[in-house]
Order: sequence, then structure tokens, then C-alpha cells
Amino acid sequence: MRRFTKRLLSVASSAVLCLSMLAVNANFANAASYRPVKDTKTGLVMSTNALANEVGKKVLDKGGNAIDAAVAVGYMLAVVHPSAGNIGGGGFAVIHTADGKNITVDFREMAPLAATRDMYLDKDKNPIEGLSMTGYKSAGVPGTVAGLNEMLEKYGTMPLKDLIQPAIDTANKGFALSDRQAETFVEEYDRMVKFESTRKYFFKPDGKTTLKEGEILVQKDLAKTLQRIADNGTKGFYEGETADLIEKDMKKNGGLITKEDLKNYEVVWRQPVKGTYRGYEIISMAPPSSGGTHILQILNILENADVKAMGFGSSEKIHLMAEAERYAYADRSEYMGDPDFVKVPVGKLISKDYAKDIYKAIKSAGNKAVPSSQVKPGQMMSESLQTTHYSVADFKGNAVSVTYTVNYTFGSGAAVDGAGFLLNDEMDDFSIKPGVPNAYGLVGGDANAIAPKKRPLSSMSPTIILKDGKLFMVVGSPGGARIITTVAQVISNVIDHDMNIAEAVAAPRFHMQWLPDELRVEKDTLVKDVENTLKTMGYDVQVKNPMGDVNAIILDNANHVMYGSKDPRTEF
Repeated sequence: MRRFTKRLLSVASSAVLCLSMLAVNANFANAASYRPVKDTKTGLVMSTNALANEVGKKVLDKGGNAIDAAVAVGYMLAVVHPSAGNIGGGGFAVIHTADGKNITVDFREMAPLAATRDMYLDKDKNPIEGLSMTGYKSAGVPGTVAGLNEMLEKYGTMPLKDLIQPAIDTANKGFALSDRQAETFVEEYDRMVKFESTRKYFFKPDGKTTLKEGEILVQKDLAKTLQRIADNGTKGFYEGETADLIEKDMKKNGGLITKEDLKNYEVVWRQPVKGTYRGYEIISMAPPSSGGTHILQILNILENADVKAMGFGSSEKIHLMAEAERYAYADRSEYMGDPDFVKVPVGKLISKDYAKDIYKAIKSAGNKAVPSSQVKPGQMMSESLQTTHYSVADFKGNAVSVTYTVNYTFGSGAAVDGAGFLLNDEMDDFSIKPGVPNAYGLVGGDANAIAPKKRPLSSMSPTIILKDGKLFMVVGSPGGARIITTVAQVISNVIDHDMNIAEAVAAPRFHMQWLPDELRVEKDTLVKDVENTLKTMGYDVQVKNPMGDVNAIILDNANHVMYGSKDPRTEF
């Protein structure tokens, strides 16, 4: 379970005003040492792991650009953050180049050619519990290696070998597990212990005992796989020995991925979703990620009100944003899917007029929560909380916002024997049976049904923000269905409430995703009066674990300074 670390945000100066309406618990109050990271020379890298940050910063200091650093960080996280960092998963990246280009990279996993719409259903057409979440059959064709390498080929400046070498060295030598990493192995023990190769790579030699905090995780086979990528580029993963190992393990364990699937995998370069918010240009990920579309939809709704005057943490602000989130998630369930397979009405969803209509509907209800049953029929898909995000910016004018994942913690739980990396369980992000609740009681739509070579819907929301045409902010987060609301709230914290980046990232969060019809809040963050007011409005207020793991950067272009912040909620 995610928890707050001891490195937390100071709530001095402007934070006193921002947090005045919140019951600031000891974690937020006892944080005078937490400040934004500052750089005035080459740029910043913000991820959830200090070793990965160090590798990326060294790339910038050696003259590499943000894309070079992002590639190095992506490979390093595959070694030092195995529960989410990966070469066996996929994700999205938003890139802003020094010459003003804005482009996105879709390296989301794809359904294998042998995948079928009903592949996780029993003879009575009911979902088979766990089949889409655990084991080899739950894996989609990985996209991370292709995505990182194509980013480098198109916009990088340094050789792949140089960028991947720190990851190879660390995999060979090993690294000491943090307390959080050791806890994660314990939490996922029952899933991981099922697979012989996983026990071999991530357990002690007895195959039964997990590593403890401070013990060294060595990954020799992963180092060999990374070396093949360093030597042969993308073909070093999707063809040759690594592809042979993947196919062999799939055949042995009932998986679907073949060498043909791997060889035919393609990255898709897509135009970003773009919009504006109070004079800032928002650039984010287009479908099959729903993130950018619905971040813009939520912000467009907020733009109709004087949010700053409402005050951070007020019942009025929470009510407006929760209702905006409710409408956005209702639309998400009905319209979003892989645009290569279904028509997605992005233009309408991000239009200012549509947002104004929703705002009017919210206001017409008065100070009352509109029951989700009255907004739109349908349900939300379940999504994992275990993803990872990192942000990179250089002073040359380049920036990269990357969110990638293996879906659930440690993905499918199954590692490729001989290759040393974990496979994703991304097939669970499809609608396993459209229109019928899955094992979580959640339902998805036909737009996200399984089909060969299709990419599942996602909430990943890597985002870049410009001000007057210049780079201003790089932001994103893991958190499954909560990614969209997390990123939207951090953006609002900066633009509407004048928080610095550390304050904006550490500030308490809430989440409304339409169904289940509940307002989720982090523990000990609402003052009682605000909580009671929200309940009177009709909200079912539910206290949940900390939400998200934001890593963000802000640029002060006038003074040639960057400020970065990682989320105090989580550190791997």
C-alpha cells in the first residue's frame, strides 16, 4: 500500500493560505525540509527513484538533451523499479522540442494476433477470475523498448549504448532494495510465487523468501537482455534471442505472444490533444489514452468559474471539480477506445462550448451532488494503481513527459525465463466482457473490447504546458483511474492557487470517477466542516490511501531557473 514518506512539503508562506481550509495532519505540517529541487545549468529529471534521477541528470550534464535523458531513465527504471519500470510493458510520452514541435509517442501494448473478444470468459460467458490479471495469457505485446528507441532515433543526440549502459551495470552489480520495494514484494508474494522464473529472479535462492530492505537485487539475465538491446537496437528485443525466449515461455505457459507479434509491433506517433486553460497551452496524450482529453475537459469546465476566489480546499471548489470529474468519467466510459479501431469524438469532448454546457448543468443543480445514475448510463473500467511517471526538461528548450507501466504491481507476475524481465498484464485494461461486471463489479464498453493488434484504453496522462509559446511545466502521475484527476488538480493548484511546484504536488487530493458514486479523499485532509458540508450536498465521502505519485518540473524562463518536485506520498 502506498504511504507518505518522511520527506514532505513545507506548508509555510503561500501554503498557509492554500491549505487554510484543510486539516493539515502531521505529515504535511512537519515538513520544513521539503523544498523544490532547483537547477540553473543543464536541466532536471524527476522520477520516483533516486538512482534513475541521477542517471538522467548525468546525461544532461554531459550535454545530452531531455530525450536522451528520458531514454536513460526509462531503461534504468526497468532495473531499479521492477514493480512498474519496465521493458515488458508500454506507455506514452509527450515531447516538446526546442524548435517548437509538440508530438506524442504511443508505445502502448497491443493485443496478440491470437487474442479474441471472449478469451477470458468461461463456457457460460462469464469472466474467469484472475485470468486477465495474472500469468502469461494476461500479457499484451510490449512496447517500451520500441517507444524509447524511436524517441531517441528521432529526437535524441547520444548513442543508445551510452544511455543504456548504466542500467546494464546496475543490473549486473545489483542495488539495495528500499523499504518500500521490499514491502511491495511481500504484498505481491501470492501472485509472484506461482511462477518458477519469477521466484528465480526476485526471491532468495530457496525460492520462497522475499528480499528484505537493504539486501541486493542482482539481475544478470536482465542485464544480458539489455545488452542485446544496446548491441542490436530495437531488433535486440523484438527479434533474435530475446524474442525466442519470450515465445518459448509463452508456449510453455499458455500465453499468446509469438515472434510474429513481436516483429510486427509498431510505435504510433500521434498528434497531441491540445487546449488552453487561463492563457496556458495544455499539450497532452491523445487516445488510446483518455488522459489528455479528460484533463482538458475538466479544466475547461473549471474555467467558467473564479476558482481562485473559491479557495483551495473549500467545499465550493471541491464540489465544482468533483462534478466536472463525474461528467468527464461518464464520457470516458462511453466514448473512449483505440482510435485505430473506433471513432473517438475528441473535438467535442474538449470543446469550450461543451464544457460550458456541463458547467451550466452543474450550476443548475445548485449546491448538490448530481447522482451518477442521472448523468449517463454505464460503468468505468478498473485500472491498476501501479504505473510510473517521470518528467525531464533541459535548458535547450526540450522536454519529455513519460508515463509507462506493466499495469498491476509487477505486471502479470510472470517473468520471461532466460530474459529476466516481468511481463505486463495489460490485457486486463480491455473490457473483458462489455456490458457485464467483471470480478471487480466494473463494466466497460464495446469501444474497448478485445481485438487482435488493438491497444487497450488507458488513463495515463503525460502532459506538457506552455506559456506564451515557451515551456512552462512538465507533469504526470501513475494511479490508474486517478491519474486524470491527480494531474488536473496539480495543474489547477499551480495556475489557480499560485502554489509553487512542491506545494502543488504535495497538496491533498480528492477523486470522483462517476461510478462508484463516491468522493474519495486522502486521510486526514478535510476539516470537519468541509466534510460535513460535502455530505450535506449529497456526496458519499470515502477516505482512501494517498493518490498518485506526481513528478513535475516548472520553468522560470525569465530567470533561467527550473524547479522540480517528486511526490512525498511515494518513493521507490
